[in-house]
This record gives sequence, structure tokens and C-alpha cells, in this order.
Amino acid sequence: MRVRLAGICATDLELVKGYYPYTGVPGHEFVGEIVDAPQAPERIGERVVGEINAVCGACGTCHRGHPRHCEKRTVLGIVNRNGAFAEFVTLPLANLLRVSDHVPDEAAVFTEPLAAALEIRSQVPIGPTDRVLVIGAGRLGQLIARSLVPSGARIEAVARHDRHRDLLRAAGVQVIAEDELPSRAVDVAVEATGSASGFALAQRAVRPRGTIVLKSTYAGRLEIDAAPIVVDEITIVGSRCGDFAPALQMLEAGQIDPRDLIDSERPLGEALAAFEQAGRPGALKILLRP
Repeated sequence: MRVRLAGICATDLELVKGYYPYTGVPGHEFVGEIVDAPQAPERIGERVVGEINAVCGACGTCHRGHPRHCEKRTVLGIVNRNGAFAEFVTLPLANLLRVSDHVPDEAAVFTEPLAAALEIRSQVPIGPTDRVLVIGAGRLGQLIARSLVPSGARIEAVARHDRHRDLLRAAGVQVIAEDELPSRAVDVAVEATGSASGFALAQRAVRPRGTIVLKSTYAGRLEIDAAPIVVDEITIVGSRCGDFAPALQMLEAGQIDPRDLIDSERPLGEALAAFEQAGRPGALKILLRP
């Protein structure tokens, strides 16, 4: 595929800090155009996004119906597979989903993180009677909050930057200050900061028998006080990738338009400066265009 547009996320930033022993081209959020497909020449010219886990289909985990945890998988720009911060990138045809003509590149490039946000609702039942708290309102936190609004639940979010707060309010999400956080009151707390302080806030806010969803990259060890988790019977859910099809459908239907999360777009030759910009406090989505 020829890469048309690629996005920098928090995982990319952590990779260059040594979060995971990866060597290669980073980048896993992209929209591209198929330029070579020997086994399916009819697909040449398609504008596509790509599921990032390339799987074997034969191991025990794949047979159990969990291919995203394939024992032999490679992961685009993360595990043993060169990623999308390049002019061209390769993935198996089975990983590629066609993008509707109604979805511009600047929205399609958000398919991977939006799919990750939507994964929460496939793991945790959330309905109109629930109260949900999202901790962290950066690149992923914004998408998580927006993706939860259609559930009808009461969605609140903790945000530290004025622009983040304004974006949340515009999406119908109630913004709450850290010193106003409820104690033992929310049904689901989604931790999207990847920090110990974020987890502490989630643990403080969730009610007995509630659920904490860990939805961000943790670069180091997380020390937790396990006693309240046991006493209050808290469920902790790890959440990673999601299916692309529902995300694409939501983008095509206009249920979510993530383009207001774009801070800037730079040519690939300015990738190092783009990484520096993406790492600044409060930065949202920085895009690279080869």
C-alpha cells in the first residue's frame, strides 16, 4: 500500500522511549491505497485501512477465536513488522478493509484508535442506567468518551487542558475536575492516561462491584493497593485493539467526526519534529503525510 496519511499515538511515543524492545519502522494508524496485490489484482486502487495484528490462523489462540492474541502474530509498527511511517507498507489482504468514498482520509486515519475505543463496549456491558468516568482526555480518551455517548449512559471525563474540556463538552460529555471526583460512585471507570495517578483516580471513583478498564499503554510497573479491589470486588479489564468494521461504519454514518482532534499535519520528512510536537503536554493528533 502507498501510505496516504498516518497518525502518531501514545504507543509510538512510548516505543521510542524503550517501552518495548522493537526495532523497525513505527506507525500503526494509517489510511492507504493498494498498489500491489499479486493474489488479488482486482483490489489494486482500493483505499483501505488495515487491522494491525497479522495472525497465523493455526495456533491454539486463533482456534479459540481470539486471533488478536495469536501466539505467532506480528503487529504493525510494534512487533516484528515495519509500520506506516513510510511511503509504503505491507499487510495481509485479509487485514485490509475498504474505506467508503464518504469518509475522507483525515477521518479514516482514526479507524484504529476508534476501533480500540469501541472495544470497551464489547467487553463491558454499558447502558442508560450506568455512570461512566473516563480519566484522561487526550488522543484516545477523546475517542473513548465520544464512542460511549451513544450508549445512553451518563458519561463524565477528567480533563486537564481547556481545549480538551471544550471538545468533550461539544461531544455531550460532562467534564469533571479531579477534586470533584465522586468516591465509590461510578459503575465503570476507564483509565486512559497510562499513569499510576490515573489508576488511583479510577480506583477511588469506582463503586463496589464496579469495573475499571485499563485502556492505555503502561510504560512501567504499576503498583496498586489490592486490598480494596478484593474487598469491593472490583473487576479490572485490560482492553487493547478492536474490530475495524464497526469503527468504519460509525465514521461513514457521521456518528463520530474525529477531525477536530487533529493538531497538525506534517510531511514524512518532518517526522522527528512531529514526534516532538506529539509529545508536548496537551497535544492531540499529529498526522504524517508521505
